[in-house]
Amino acid sequence: MTLHKEGITTILATLIFLGLLNGVVFRYVGYSLTFYIILGISVIILLLILQFFRKPDRQVPDHAKGAILSPADGKIVVIEDTIESEFFEDERLMISIFMSPVNVHINHHPIDAKVIYSKYHPGKYLVAWHPKSSTENERHTVVYDTGNHQILVRQIAGALARRIVNYTTEGEQVSKGDEMGFIKFGSRVDIYLPVGTPYEVSIGQNVKSKIDVIARL
Repeated sequence: MTLHKEGITTILATLIFLGLLNGVVFRYVGYSLTFYIILGISVIILLLILQFFRKPDRQVPDHAKGAILSPADGKIVVIEDTIESEFFEDERLMISIFMSPVNVHINHHPIDAKVIYSKYHPGKYLVAWHPKSSTENERHTVVYDTGNHQILVRQIAGALARRIVNYTTEGEQVSKGDEMGFIKFGSRVDIYLPVGTPYEVSIGQNVKSKIDVIARL
């Protein structure tokens, strides 16, 4: 397991801040109980930051041929038919994945396809499970075209997430399991599929990006 490139700045800033903090505390109180408490808290904070930016070594499974893989780690919180108003402007099957701060926050392409739409939208920072977060929060929408089907994946910032990173460009051909982007801290990813698509997940299920099958076209 390695650390993701998106965490370099945050990790360095955390190290500098905690180093200065502990240095100041030590200067005034020396090797006291207060110093060891601050040191212990600092180590815990650093470990939490490191685990957030972890990049596990994963391989696309053999059974994923023809399947839509999960683009994110997290819990399935919504499975419903709804109107997608940004691109399709019609009814689609929406599956939503809530990513907590303890999940891996790397997002991957769920399918082999051509990117025909990639757009960033600034917005609010409602909690990720809020019904209006998918249309009012900061978000990035990507639409894939397989030649036979089109699916949409939307990265949505949450109350803690303050930065969405997306690596896609319109017109490029992408491969299933390659990195799509990164969302810092708690967030959500929505997938829009053709109505009637057979899905293989259930509400409350925990899924892993690049590994677990969401549905099959």
